[in-house]
Amino acid sequence: MSASRTAPNPRTAPREFLEHLYRVAVERALPLASMGPYLPKPPKGRTLVFGAGKAGGSMAQALEALWPADAPLSGLVVTRYGHIPPRPEGLAQRIELVEAAHPVPDAAGEKAAARILALTEGLTADDLVLCLISGGGSSVLTLPAEGLTLEDKQRVNQQLLESGAGIGEMNCVRKHLSRIKGGRLAAACAPAQVVTLTISDVPGDDPAIIASGPTVPDASTCADALAILGRYRIEVPVAVRAQLESGALETPKPADVVFKGHATHLIATPQQSLEAAAAAARAAGLEAHILSDEMEGESREVGKVHAALARAVALRGEPFAKPCVILSGGETTVTIRPRQPGQPKGRGGRAGEFCMGLAGALMGQPGVWALAADTDGIDGVEDNAGAFVTPDTLARAEAAGCKLAAHLDRNDAYGYFDAIGDLLVTGPTHTNVNDFRALLIL
Repeated sequence: MSASRTAPNPRTAPREFLEHLYRVAVERALPLASMGPYLPKPPKGRTLVFGAGKAGGSMAQALEALWPADAPLSGLVVTRYGHIPPRPEGLAQRIELVEAAHPVPDAAGEKAAARILALTEGLTADDLVLCLISGGGSSVLTLPAEGLTLEDKQRVNQQLLESGAGIGEMNCVRKHLSRIKGGRLAAACAPAQVVTLTISDVPGDDPAIIASGPTVPDASTCADALAILGRYRIEVPVAVRAQLESGALETPKPADVVFKGHATHLIATPQQSLEAAAAAARAAGLEAHILSDEMEGESREVGKVHAALARAVALRGEPFAKPCVILSGGETTVTIRPRQPGQPKGRGGRAGEFCMGLAGALMGQPGVWALAADTDGIDGVEDNAGAFVTPDTLARAEAAGCKLAAHLDRNDAYGYFDAIGDLLVTGPTHTNVNDFRALLIL
């Protein structure tokens, strides 16, 4: 379904209308429409392109389309497996695209990072480096610090993902355990000019957090990384811990001269996508309210908070009058519960976990429909973008033999919503401005 067609009627087709809002939000974050104004002029010397993230393929193709045909352009961009979009007819490929694993890094990502770092050798002040950075870059661009193996990095990454740590905390650790993140790629590009074009997937749109900031200064410290590892009881090799304690793994800081003359531009943000969805809701005759694009916290608990707000609107017309749409974004977290003996492994991501918390707290409230989905089209590591919640979600799930409490206990949102046909499956969207949540209250 294209977001450009007439919006479905929210009263007669609430699910289709919510998906329409999601599509509008995603289309607003596609790079071809937003990259042009931020491109510098071709330099006297070479133009090299480096990039990493789930939107890497579409960003590279947008750059190839927008860059002057007679100006040299080459480079290497790494994206997640399955996230290279179909090449538009007639568009010549000038930038190499490779794929690697997400959310846990693999050897392909390590190889790509090493190749990118090697390509920085010999750059001069006449050269330009364009860096295309988007969410997911932390995983697909991995080059472990000295003394740390890829297996060590994979273990630490997996434990961080399961710990409930926020994205800022996770990326602080990732930066200090890397040879390319936390501004180190920019340092390697000196003395070339570096222009970073980024699509934000983090609360607050801080470029130092997006993909662990490979081309921007890092204000966090080794001490911060150690504190996070301690907070979540994550062990690293003794030699690496010693390097963190001594400051040997410190990242380039904001005052470092290596960043002089560099530029960073946010070409797409969560707020812009939420505003596009709000405009689409208003065009359909509904009031639209954006709570925040920076929401964090445990996914199921954030779902409960949204449910309380939706019930207040549905039952009392406060704090918003109905009919209306309530929108929010950000990046929530899922703490993986310990599995009981014989218990099947749960499947699902942040959006599905939010929807389980929301459905339970709504308690079948009439007149409330919802959609939560990741704007990259992948909720966690599954094949769905997210899930729908309807007034009869709980009743239909019970009829299908699904107990909400049991699915929450094993973090099995995928199984819960798959059983009742309420998964949203879009495939990769080739962008990433993180969580999208829409509640329709009639």
